Amino acid sequence: MNKISKNILITGGAGFIGSHVVRLFVNKYPEYTIYNLDKLTYAGNLENLKDIDQAPNYRFVKGDITDADFLQKLFALHNFQGVIHLAAESHVDRSISNPMEFVMTNVVGTVNLLNAAKTAWKDSFSGRRFYHVSTDEVYGSLDHGGFFTESTPYDPQSPYSASKASSDHFVRAYYNTYKLPVVVSNCSNNYGPNHFPEKLIPLCINNIKNSKPLPVYGKGENVRDWLYVVDHARAIDTVFHQGVIGETYNIGGFNEWKNIDVVRLLCRVMDKKLGRAAGTSEQLITFVTDRAGHDLRYAIDSHKIMNELGWKPSLQFEEGIEKTVDWYLSNEEWLAHVTSGDYQKYYEGMYK
Repeated sequence: MNKISKNILITGGAGFIGSHVVRLFVNKYPEYTIYNLDKLTYAGNLENLKDIDQAPNYRFVKGDITDADFLQKLFALHNFQGVIHLAAESHVDRSISNPMEFVMTNVVGTVNLLNAAKTAWKDSFSGRRFYHVSTDEVYGSLDHGGFFTESTPYDPQSPYSASKASSDHFVRAYYNTYKLPVVVSNCSNNYGPNHFPEKLIPLCINNIKNSKPLPVYGKGENVRDWLYVVDHARAIDTVFHQGVIGETYNIGGFNEWKNIDVVRLLCRVMDKKLGRAAGTSEQLITFVTDRAGHDLRYAIDSHKIMNELGWKPSLQFEEGIEKTVDWYLSNEEWLAHVTSGDYQKYYEGMYK
C-alpha cells in the first residue's frame, strides 16, 4: 500500500501483540491516523500504550466487534482505508471452559468486521486492505518432523484454534465470493514485553520473582516455535504494505523449544538477574496434569514471507528472553497492576 494520508483501523490494539503493532504504526507512519479499537477485556490494557496515547495521529475507540451496528457506524464515520484485525480471545484453557465466548469474538466478530468493510467499501475496493492476523494453531499438531506451510491442511484441536480456523475460512470466503481485498498471516507463539501473565513466559517470570511454583503441563515435552513480539509487529507492517491480496503468509521465529526447556532457561536467567544461586528457581518447577487436547508441536516455515517480502526475525530466542526478562524486572509497576487487576482502572474515567 502506498504511504498516503489514510485512516487505519487496528482491532485489539490494547492487547499484547496489538499494542506493539499500534506503537509501530503510530511512530513509523505520521501520515496515517491509527484508530485502536478494543473492548478492554481482561487482556486489553491501555497502559501498554501510555507512551503514545497523546500522539496526534492516534485515536482510541472502546467498542465490541460482536456489535455489528456499532461497526457499521464506525466504518461509515471514519472511512478506513485499511484494517488490521488482531482482536481475539486467545487463551486455550479459557476456550476449553467457555468455548462460546471464543465463537462470538473470533468468528462472529470477524464476520461483522468483514461485513462492515464490505459495506463501507462497496463503491470501490481500490486502495483498501483487510488484514486478518491468525495463529499457527489452526494447523493442528506436528510430530517430531516437518513444518507448517501456507498449504498445510487445517486441523484445529481446541475450541480456540477451531474458532480461529473458522475466522480464517470466512476471511478467505469473502475474498473468493465478494473479492474483498484480504491478506492473512498465521504466526507462531509470541513473547516479549507487555505479555499478559497467564501465558507461560510472563507467568514464569512473575512466579520466579515471587518464589511461587512454576506449573508445567504433563512432562513439558510440548514444542513451540517462539517469535519475539516486536519482530511479529515488523512482519505485520511488511505484510500490510507489501503482501499480495488473497495470499497467506506464515510468520515464525525458527526458535523451537520444549516447554520444560523454556522454563529452565527462564530459571537460569532469572537466578542470574536476581543474584540467586544457580539452580534455585528450578526447584519451583511443578508438573501438573496435561491440558486436554494439548498439541505436541508447532513449527512454522517462514520462507515465503522471507523470500517474497524480505522479512526475517531479528532475535534468537536466548537474546529475546534476556530482553524480555529485563523488561519485566524494569516494569514492576505494570506487572503489579496487571496481576492485581488495577490495570483495568487505567483511563477508567475517560473511556466508559
